[in-house]
Amino acid sequence: MSMLSTDKPTACLALADGTIFYGQGFGATGTSVAELCFNTAMTGYQEIMTDPSYAGQIVTFTFPHIGNVGVNPDDDETGDPVAEGMVVKWMPTKSSNWRAVQELSDWLSARGRIAIGGIDTRRLTRAIRQQGAPHVALEHNPDGNFDIAALVEKARAFSGLEGVDLAKDVTCAQTYRWDQMRWAWPEGYTRQTDPKHKVVAIDYGAKRNILRCLASAGCDVTVLPATATAEEVLAHNPDGVFLSNGPGDPAATGVYAVPMIQAILNETDLPIFGICLGHQMLALALGAKTVKMNHGHHGANHPVKDTETGKVEITSMNHGFAVDSQTLPTGVLETHVSLFDGSNCGIRMADRPVFSVQQHPEASPGPQDSFYLFERFAESMAARKSIDA
Repeated sequence: MSMLSTDKPTACLALADGTIFYGQGFGATGTSVAELCFNTAMTGYQEIMTDPSYAGQIVTFTFPHIGNVGVNPDDDETGDPVAEGMVVKWMPTKSSNWRAVQELSDWLSARGRIAIGGIDTRRLTRAIRQQGAPHVALEHNPDGNFDIAALVEKARAFSGLEGVDLAKDVTCAQTYRWDQMRWAWPEGYTRQTDPKHKVVAIDYGAKRNILRCLASAGCDVTVLPATATAEEVLAHNPDGVFLSNGPGDPAATGVYAVPMIQAILNETDLPIFGICLGHQMLALALGAKTVKMNHGHHGANHPVKDTETGKVEITSMNHGFAVDSQTLPTGVLETHVSLFDGSNCGIRMADRPVFSVQQHPEASPGPQDSFYLFERFAESMAARKSIDA
């Protein structure tokens, strides 16, 4: 089965089950093999493409107007796109936005990322929901000559994300400091000049806006690579430890991350805050398990309920694995749940300032529904210091 555009196809998306979608290619040429997911956000395509949590994935955008505001350096969540490619319904039109400095297609091309337009994304999304996230091969060839059998075979040969540690591929190479705060009109990004708390952030694939939110909450942030040991963390004498978002199978990353977190928990009373993969790392360290989801949660319209207050937050999400709430041990409470499917979205220790959430509170779909979590982290560090004083 195939979806043909009116023009000669210059790109092809092949699913492992043999389904073929033809369309028009843009961005870089070549072939990319990955897991295919879909994202329902209406804005933020540049942030999505540069989110390290999308390593190993090609993103189908359900919203048709992708590329209409161009791209600009301020909206990058990391230095270059991390998602392997993008699938859209309509080809990008010329950008129209005062912040745009480059067209989406040129930006993708310069950074080696393949995209395909003219796709029936509604049909493709239904297939993902019904069958689970498929393995795919995406090729952009301006000549329009495709070896379909070879593409399908490449998709079938893809090993998938289960059992794969991708955090080590997207983490920072060395320790660095961060003091840039959230963007605000009219100054733009400003610097934190009067921090109150020293935070060590473990980079499993950290988004820049998460680090900005920590700085805006009064933190002096030192970022360490994903493989940092407890000794390396404590050498910075932090007031708190932050566990970042990231890609891949949490159980695989947990091989080295969980012992570090457990050592921090056993040797100190430091506040700990985790987001996304960091949430899953904390859950594993506390004795819970994680599971692969059918098609994951990817979008900016996900309702999450705070089970302790009854408040419902509209959140941004990007994860293909989830914490199994049935495996949470005694003393670890479920604090947030998805109102889409009831899956776990937050935990905390009953007797310590150690907590985490699955959603991305640094994003702004609510628009500020979840920023209180950064403030809670800062307050827990302040409370600890007041006791020690």
